Amino acid sequence: MPFIPQDLDAVIFDMDGVLIDSEVLYQKAAMDAAKALGFPMSVEVQLQTVGLAEDATEVLLRQIMGEEFPFEEYNINLRQVLATQMMAHVPVKPGVRELLNLLNELEIPVGVATSTGYEAAHHHLNRADLSPHFAAIVTRDDVENGKPHPEPYITAAEWLEVEPENCLALEDSHNGVRAAHGAGMQTIMVPDMLSPTDEMRALTIAIMDDLHLVRERFLAG
Repeated sequence: MPFIPQDLDAVIFDMDGVLIDSEVLYQKAAMDAAKALGFPMSVEVQLQTVGLAEDATEVLLRQIMGEEFPFEEYNINLRQVLATQMMAHVPVKPGVRELLNLLNELEIPVGVATSTGYEAAHHHLNRADLSPHFAAIVTRDDVENGKPHPEPYITAAEWLEVEPENCLALEDSHNGVRAAHGAGMQTIMVPDMLSPTDEMRALTIAIMDDLHLVRERFLAG
């Protein structure tokens, strides 16, 4: 059975796809934005961007779609669509509030390490009434290197004043798992848009279907 590490000092959450149920919205917005510019984007291509920082996404899309791909215009359109959707409602993933409440009861500090920019990340977490739970929120604007580089997770541990190896990371994307594992964290993958692979199984201590199951493992000790 999957286990929760005994030497645990903090839990670090990814945001999109783990805390916020935004990946499906993001996928449609991304594909619509690309199509509107005359660059149809397949689901397979869009999925490769899940968990990537913005600069890494630009490099990837130009490699796949061509150097002429108008990333700046695409990104502006994408952000506008997402901002409109998130202004109305920020959907929270199942089990989030229950797990956060339990971690608070157990007095385990929690943080966020996200590829989303500062303004959008804080808006989404505030809108969903999740911000008060987190002692550290590391966004793409807070680090030099985004995921899959481990810097976001290393920074989150530094802000929480704990060692990365004593942190549990919760991730839904392949790039996020790579980042957390690279930081030396014990990582659980909670799949959203992407299915686990043999690589993901090798980099994680467990793959769990949802955060309710993660909470159950904490309760089991």
